[in-house]
Amino acid sequence: MRAKAFLATTALTTVICNPATAQTADLNYGQFGLPGLVDMPIAQSAPEGEIASTIVLRDGLFRLNFAGQLTDRLSGSASLTVADIYDGTGIGIDEGEFERSFSLQYRLINESEYMPAVAIGMRDFLNPGRFQSEYVVATKSIGDNLAVTAGLGWGAMGTHGGFDNPIGSRPTRPTFDETTPEGQLATDQWFAGDAAFFGGASYQINDKWGVLAEYSSIAYPQEAYAPVLDVSSPYNFGVTYRPLDGVQLTLASLHGSAVSLSGTFVLNANNRPGMSGIEGAPAPIKVRSENARAAQTWDRSALPPAALQAALQALLDVEGIRLTGLEITDTTARVRYENNRYRSQAQALGRVSRMMTQIMPGAVETFILEPEQRGIPLSATTIRRSDLEALENRGGASEAMFARAQFSDAGTDAGLTEIAPQTPAFSWGFSPYFALSSLGSDGGMSVDGGIKLQAQYRISPQTVISGAIVQSLLKNDGLDPVVDSTPQLQNVRTDGGFYGDDGVPVLQSLAITHYGRPGPNLYSRVSAGYLESMYGGISTELLWKPVDSSFGLGAELNYVAQRDTDMGFGFDEYDYDVLTGHVSAYYDFGGGYHSQLDVGRYLAGDWGGKITLAREYDNGVEISAYVSQTEVNYEDFGDGSYNKGVRISIPQDFLTGSPSRKDYGATLRSRVGDGGAMLNIDGRLYDIVRDAHRDDLNDTWGRFWR
Repeated sequence: MRAKAFLATTALTTVICNPATAQTADLNYGQFGLPGLVDMPIAQSAPEGEIASTIVLRDGLFRLNFAGQLTDRLSGSASLTVADIYDGTGIGIDEGEFERSFSLQYRLINESEYMPAVAIGMRDFLNPGRFQSEYVVATKSIGDNLAVTAGLGWGAMGTHGGFDNPIGSRPTRPTFDETTPEGQLATDQWFAGDAAFFGGASYQINDKWGVLAEYSSIAYPQEAYAPVLDVSSPYNFGVTYRPLDGVQLTLASLHGSAVSLSGTFVLNANNRPGMSGIEGAPAPIKVRSENARAAQTWDRSALPPAALQAALQALLDVEGIRLTGLEITDTTARVRYENNRYRSQAQALGRVSRMMTQIMPGAVETFILEPEQRGIPLSATTIRRSDLEALENRGGASEAMFARAQFSDAGTDAGLTEIAPQTPAFSWGFSPYFALSSLGSDGGMSVDGGIKLQAQYRISPQTVISGAIVQSLLKNDGLDPVVDSTPQLQNVRTDGGFYGDDGVPVLQSLAITHYGRPGPNLYSRVSAGYLESMYGGISTELLWKPVDSSFGLGAELNYVAQRDTDMGFGFDEYDYDVLTGHVSAYYDFGGGYHSQLDVGRYLAGDWGGKITLAREYDNGVEISAYVSQTEVNYEDFGDGSYNKGVRISIPQDFLTGSPSRKDYGATLRSRVGDGGAMLNIDGRLYDIVRDAHRDDLNDTWGRFWR
């Protein structure tokens, strides 16, 4: 014990006393997703906005991590682990146990010339987990290539060389039991029980090669439900190789008995791989003559409104923007359009404005731009043409234009000439799909992938019939859920593994949806049909969201029945229907931070709430996390009462540089139970509306002149 304490104290003394420039060595990612050595964490943080995915392979374990530097100081990760564990006897081995875990780390002290970075963290903290640990860690850079770390850990990180808890009020820690249901925070385990020292160092030999060494405080004890790993030494060693920017490969020797291989792939949401974008340059602003500016009207015989409409429609088509309505008076032009190309509505506003300067008569000084989606106008941005002419090539033009623009609710249809779409009313296409599906609240998952046929028919701009047929190519019938862990609740989600497992094409959805504007600042949606893979019925939604407000309120009411597992047209198998819905509050904190609170009734008839926090970067990458709690008692209903998850969404244009409104997302959630389950509806109003409102436009207004 004295020798181990001496080693840790020596490392900590070196960390604190050696002056150096702060964090100059390249950052390593450990086997639990966050910046670290091998198994042990470090106190240094990645740059804000950095997102990393790590795959770890060793005998008896596979782990997939997703991590993000959420703020300058706060980082988080979500992990999916398939590992061999000791069974309930602590002797036999259960192979391939599935585990989800979530981790957080907060940097308390920034590294400086004489002070190390100091961080506090919790690993696998939301539920009693087999990897659950808490720690305090300090890291100091020494020169440009060396970083030294020392820390104190609890839980799994307090199992090798542990000593009495220095936090005297929590001397013991509850024993991990796999049979303990999820559904409550594991606060009784946080910083409880024995503690142990850990430490280590990393050295970057050159731009590509580096080495790692650590003294691990994880013992991997041979006891019930513990991961299987023989430990003959507390020391781990690793070699890192970076073949490309944003790629790290690590080969590590673990505890003198095993070898692991890991690969980390990093991108930064603030620096997209496609450079600044490869879209075509915008048309220049056409500057009017002094006489044209002074005019109070224009000659409609020389410039017929129909000709102006046709010319503007042709120019916008080149930009991937569909003109849907136009009104031109002596000095004002109001344009309604659908942006089908640019992720940023601010960029679309800029492109439309530029095209209008090419077409509109000189007397037209005021441009009113009204973007629409799903046939509903979302907002109105009023811009003076003379501001466009004056600011185009000036420094600070984006900020100046945003300050001069006016944002309000979209106008009525009165006076607007509606322009029929030139595209066919019917459209369809094939695409691959991939999904992780819950097999019940016991934590099992199945991987599903195949081909999806999607089609839609536009009855009117606001009314669309859409559907999808999928053919699974991967799903395994033998992985169906067999245990009902919530016998007193309807199996509203835990039977998900039964759906569409017959190996034939199935109807995923088929519904008619109507969007509307029932009043100022109000938006509506009504959907009816087979709304998702497990439910059909009717869903209604109303949203109040002023254009210039950070706050919004919504209400959703659904009456649905559970579909048959063959995913045909029937509802007889379960004979279950339910009235469900929520009242929702939305708030935009600015800087890309969004929040959502949902309170209401869930699919199993339980009542509760859900909180979602999201960070959207200027390049469109979004990381969100949610926590839901319902009245369902976790002791009676297993994992039903408490759910949480993390979602990462990456826009296509971030990856390719080509303008697009498509994105790709993945959700990592805790075990899916029957409590707290919501209807899966495509096209909820807030997601459609907010990107054309003032706060979201402000976040990406720098793209107005692109």
